[in-house]
Amino acid sequence: MNRSLFKQFFTPILSLFASFSTLICCALPALLITLGMGAALASIISVFPWITIISKYKIEIFITAGFMIFFSIILFLKERKSPCPSDAKLANLCSKLRYINLTMLYISSILYLIGFFFAFLATKIF
Repeated sequence: MNRSLFKQFFTPILSLFASFSTLICCALPALLITLGMGAALASIISVFPWITIISKYKIEIFITAGFMIFFSIILFLKERKSPCPSDAKLANLCSKLRYINLTMLYISSILYLIGFFFAFLATKIF
């Protein structure tokens, strides 16, 4: 169960963290500039100066985040048909973890796509 717990819980958390980093690195600054909130962006950067350092490595961040999300999806698809334990409490935990896993994968994918749009496509459109 420990190995399954790792596959069903920690890999989606890592993919969610990675996709959230793509939002912070690229989508948030692009959104603020698009909305004419350059002063707000400047104050955010003065409080969190590491955002500019992260933005320099946006291609590497997107590749890593995409790989983590892809790896999480592969693990989810592999584990979704495996049986849950016969114990009622463990079976309940197993089904809840699968639901949480699926929800986190959806959220991660949506955040990743939003970050990808603002980092690479919005600059070409606007």
